[in-house]
Amino acid sequence: MASWSAISTESAIIDRIFFYLRLPKMLTAILAGVALSVSGMMMQTLFRNPLAGPYILGVSSGACLGVAIATLIGAQLTIHLATSAIASAAIIGSTAVLIMMLPVARKVKDNVSLLIIGMMFGAVAGALVNVLQNISNPDSLKVFITWTLGSLSNVGWNELAVLSAIILVGIIIVITLMKPLNGLLLGETYAQGLGIHIQRVRTWIVVATGLLAGAVTAFCGPIAFVGVAVPHIARGLMRTSNHRIIIPASALIGANLLLACDIICSLSTYPLPISTMSALFGAPIIIAIILKNK
Repeated sequence: MASWSAISTESAIIDRIFFYLRLPKMLTAILAGVALSVSGMMMQTLFRNPLAGPYILGVSSGACLGVAIATLIGAQLTIHLATSAIASAAIIGSTAVLIMMLPVARKVKDNVSLLIIGMMFGAVAGALVNVLQNISNPDSLKVFITWTLGSLSNVGWNELAVLSAIILVGIIIVITLMKPLNGLLLGETYAQGLGIHIQRVRTWIVVATGLLAGAVTAFCGPIAFVGVAVPHIARGLMRTSNHRIIIPASALIGANLLLACDIICSLSTYPLPISTMSALFGAPIIIAIILKNK
């Protein structure tokens, strides 16, 4: 009787581990892979730059600044933040950058200016983060650095519901942009000739990218290379630039790639940050792109 009780208890523990730890982590990896890959694809199309990624507009830097303010200054005030509070700080930071980028996207006439301004926003946010790091104590600095390494383990069912809702809104916007994105492949002049309102499309691309990349960064931290490398894998496998094909392909490949990275990280005795494994996958692909394009 005791043996059956032990077996039942062990089975209940395994079920709880799967339902409350493994399953949310798996779903988070899938959602993050989809969001980063699709947003990276849009950035590469918008800027006609094969090395553009979802964080190029400074959304990630804004999220980092929000988390740095919350963790580093909060520690000075002896405030201990929960995971949800850190995610909220990241959302506020990324949203602030997005709000600043929207009028810029409507005002500037060319994508190069938008790219440069986005990079400058990121540089300013990064500089402020460095200032906060220099005046923080080691304990709070460790919390912040751990967040910057990226992790899928901090997302429970409550956080997953919010993450899913934001990503769903972003994906709906992306679906409506597939035709204009195909037009942008021909260049802005031809796209205007097809009746595409360039500034309006650019604004919605910025909104969708901010939602997708900002949500993932808020709940998982910055995850490198997925948004840059996966669109190239999708184009290579599909052998087309039609966004009606490569956006779903990028979403599928990104979800599987990040899920595979998470599984490999979990196999280690000491679990590795997800950005470490994604960089090991993505960096060789980016190097190959540069060498191929000379």
